[in-house]
Amino acid sequence: MNYAHPEVLVDTQWVAEHLSDRKVRLIQTDMDITAYNSGHIPGAVFWNTFITIMQPDYRFNFDSSALSELLARSGIANDTTIIIYSNHNAGANCAFWLLKVFGHNDVRIMNGGRKKWLVEKRPVSTEIPTITPTIYTVQNFDTNIRALQDQVQAAINTDSVLVDVRTPQEYCGELFLMNPPEKTERAGHIPNAVHLFYELALNEDDTFKSAEELYTFYHSKGITPDKEVITYCAVGARSSHTWFVLKYLLGYENVRNYDGSWNEWSRLPDTPVET
Repeated sequence: MNYAHPEVLVDTQWVAEHLSDRKVRLIQTDMDITAYNSGHIPGAVFWNTFITIMQPDYRFNFDSSALSELLARSGIANDTTIIIYSNHNAGANCAFWLLKVFGHNDVRIMNGGRKKWLVEKRPVSTEIPTITPTIYTVQNFDTNIRALQDQVQAAINTDSVLVDVRTPQEYCGELFLMNPPEKTERAGHIPNAVHLFYELALNEDDTFKSAEELYTFYHSKGITPDKEVITYCAVGARSSHTWFVLKYLLGYENVRNYDGSWNEWSRLPDTPVET
């Protein structure tokens, strides 16, 4: 059994062979610049997840002009092949999902991320690359891979499957985002959501498990391709990882990422919460 869309994954050897390819742009995306400054793949541009991809309220930035400007100053044109990797095993998928929302055609993830690159003792650099800006024009906005709060609410108690990919502590209500709930914060999960920690799709070296392993695992949880599937987490980043696995590695046609996730759902006054 093979991945449904193997073209969206590249291995470290492929990246090493394309470091000088002008049609390829490497992006390292992380929550802060520490790992990038300590050594990144030569030529890689840094994107801060919480600044360049998200807004201060931890919501994705869907301003097309802001994305066009980000891609242009990163040296990315509409026909550029974008290779994303991260020091965190869900960071690359977060950026991948956003770029697909905005319709960029050729986006790929380096399987295993920075962790695998370093284990293999491949070259790193502390030099900030000099980038020639481009002109980038957003082509379209794909609403089919994004779930909104009202759509999630409508999916409760239907044949749709809501997949909570957070830690067990978040799912059970012990944690609200990263800390125990305080004051009026509501912790728990969306009613009837299936819990499935996103990292279970990965091997120890942060590469994705085989298609057969993934197929067996998700089917055992009732997450099958004949159903509508909506993934969510705390801010939509880890859930984009599971969305990627289902849509691109297993070929599910009807899977969407609820990017508002618990950050939005728990703060609304009338949304149901289970613990």
